[in-house]
Amino acid sequence: MRQIPLRNLILAVIVGVLALIDLSARADTALMQARRSAAGDGTSLAGRLLVATPDMGDPRFARTVIFMARHDDGGALGLVINRVVGTLDPDVIAKRYGGKATEPSGSVTVHYGGPVSPRTGFVIHSDERVADGTIAQFDGIAINNSVDMLLAIAQGNGPDRFMVMFGYAGWAAGQLESELAAGAWVIASADFDFVFDPDHQGKWQRAYDRRMIEL
Repeated sequence: MRQIPLRNLILAVIVGVLALIDLSARADTALMQARRSAAGDGTSLAGRLLVATPDMGDPRFARTVIFMARHDDGGALGLVINRVVGTLDPDVIAKRYGGKATEPSGSVTVHYGGPVSPRTGFVIHSDERVADGTIAQFDGIAINNSVDMLLAIAQGNGPDRFMVMFGYAGWAAGQLESELAAGAWVIASADFDFVFDPDHQGKWQRAYDRRMIEL
């Protein structure tokens, strides 16, 4: 499979921002299931890291670290946390939704969340502020899928720590288990400082080094 050119990913991000207004009306089954999902009974990988192994054959996931939002009998959903694709002017985001950015000269870093639904936006953020559209929450970390959160960030009223991303990684029932058995992924523990560590280039190696021997 061909490597996706960076310019194509950035283009998808820009298109995603323009389409965000329709998110609440077009939430797909995976997102609705994620909203209902809890951390699980101990076998779920929700709240942990999924780390691509050196044997990963899919270039879309090579050396990726994924924070898992959902993992149950119906499938799994996660967000890549170590691929920055560009920046966006906060004033562009704010004006799209009828607001005005408080610091229009700044920028919002944008991440590639995964290959599924590249027009779908997410925010992984510190949970001192939890708003409508929150689909998961783990130990100080929340995941939100609402326009309101993006607008708050653009206006300087967002949470203390956040990552804006477009797209997600999704698996049908049993698919992730098969990929784990094939050696494409390993599991690592997640914590607040690691998830929000700005050293994205070194994040894969650090996550791989802390991988768990047993699931």
